[in-house]
Amino acid sequence: MAIASIPSFNLTAKSSPLCFNFHIAGIKPLFTSSYAKFGSLKKNPIQISVCKAVVSSSLSFRDLDADDFRHPLDKQNTLLLKAIPGLNEIGKALLGSITEQVMVLENIGTSVLVSENQLSELHQLMIQSAEALKIEAPDLYVRQSPVPNAYTLAINGKKPFVVVHTSLIELLTRKELQAVLAHELGHLKCDHGVWLTLANIVTVGAYTIPGIGGMIAQNLEEQLFRWLRAAELTCDRAALLVVQDPKVVMSVLMKLAGGSPSLADQLNVDAFLEQARSYEKAAASPVGWYIRNAQTRQLSHPLPVLRAREIDEWSRSQEYKSLMKRAISTNSVQKV
Repeated sequence: MAIASIPSFNLTAKSSPLCFNFHIAGIKPLFTSSYAKFGSLKKNPIQISVCKAVVSSSLSFRDLDADDFRHPLDKQNTLLLKAIPGLNEIGKALLGSITEQVMVLENIGTSVLVSENQLSELHQLMIQSAEALKIEAPDLYVRQSPVPNAYTLAINGKKPFVVVHTSLIELLTRKELQAVLAHELGHLKCDHGVWLTLANIVTVGAYTIPGIGGMIAQNLEEQLFRWLRAAELTCDRAALLVVQDPKVVMSVLMKLAGGSPSLADQLNVDAFLEQARSYEKAAASPVGWYIRNAQTRQLSHPLPVLRAREIDEWSRSQEYKSLMKRAISTNSVQKV
């Protein structure tokens, strides 16, 4: 569920964010995330507030490396990106400090910074997720938007941050929101933002080359989208490692596919998973295989039903069970 810049993966002259969503949105970041509702407290002039400590338990993993949960397709397509001659050098030369400042200011100028004293429940979810994945917690911002979305921005030399839209917070439960935050952290853990930004810039540059430039750019686009889809599968795994319940991750995908706050209590994860299995069967024929490839070729994210099926299968795998054996229960103290 995402690392990168202001606009999403439309391969314009701007870099793109990695998010939780599964479609390409013009100037908006890609990955949709979830949210948690926070009740308001009524003020009472004579009320005395008493601070108390609540101990909550979470899991962390000993010596967790990104390759411990990286999807095989992510590994394969990352190697293909690394094989593009001069990608790293060209990208660094094109992405200057002014561009970085524009990205940062655009994303944080109209958002609320989450902290211990500001939306503290969200802050705690981020801290717990980062501790589980053995990564430094990025800053977290909440941004007013009717488009359910969450994305991560990673700038060279600067602390990365995650942005979550208010409509996403209204769509998901707290546990589902934590899955989205963990998905975003997965992009940081795996350094996805580096390759996304560089490949995006090089593709844009290729379009400006007369003659064969368009052909080169199209080939780069296809490689980029293949990598993006694989990277999403990896980050869904990161989400599962944190929430330890495949149905929570699948519920997020289901709600992104066709959920709303008013329908949330009527949605059925088991029925959605059965829908995913039906899709797999329908796509198994030669014609179905061709149609599925045509459906996904220009998508930045795998279809939600395919992501649900992938996470269900991985949750049953020996690889996942072995990772869970390395999990350590930790306690954190939160003031309330």
